[in-house]
Amino acid sequence: MSRGRAIFSAVLVALGALAYGASPIDLIPELLTGPLGLTDDLAVWIGAGYAIWKLLSGSQPSPGTPPPPPAAEPPRWEQRPPE
Repeated sequence: MSRGRAIFSAVLVALGALAYGASPIDLIPELLTGPLGLTDDLAVWIGAGYAIWKLLSGSQPSPGTPPPPPAAEPPRWEQRPPE
């Protein structure tokens, strides 16, 4: 993912978390359970923060870096000479 696309995705995640926190549907848990209803907001904010961190901290190889070598093929145990 390009750097600009990662930043755009992080902004969308942040806006989604803010929209959830401000939505009228989100007020129902707070009205029914009081301060305990804020735990869903906390979970959304922690999840959004983690997602933003993962999006923005992804290390990308520089353009001159060669790709890693391909993985070795596993041995073929079932190969037997014809009888």
